[in-house]
Amino acid sequence: MGEQAVTGAGGTPAPERTPDATGEDAAAAGDTTATGPASAGMTADGRQPEPADVSGAGMSADAVPGAPAGAPARTADITAGPGGVMTDEVGVVTGELTLRTEHADGRVTLRVQYKDADEWYAVTGGSAPLADPAAVDAVHTIAVGLLNRPEG
Repeated sequence: MGEQAVTGAGGTPAPERTPDATGEDAAAAGDTTATGPASAGMTADGRQPEPADVSGAGMSADAVPGAPAGAPARTADITAGPGGVMTDEVGVVTGELTLRTEHADGRVTLRVQYKDADEWYAVTGGSAPLADPAAVDAVHTIAVGLLNRPEG
């Protein structure tokens, strides 16, 4: 598609004229207000798209036993790489694990458990200040990327 200029009488530019979604010249119709979407995220018919629910985006946000009520938490099943995952309570854990990333009291904490077990263990060095609870998703994604080593 090429560019088209909106022109007034005599071929001079008329910046106050804005074509509407149907291609009609809004100024010619007596409408001097721009219509249409307020952002670049629009549908083909010129309307704003409906908000999409992408909660979780591949992660679980279910209530996790032991997590503070209302605290954001994400879980993912992982396979520990060579050397396993060091925990504060029991040392190294290996094999099929579940990783939980939780946020409470301005801190993010990583915990692991043997898959389908009841006990959770704090990952050694897996706690840090995190002011924005919305950042839990990013921290969780990074932690999964670092700890999940199914190929060894």
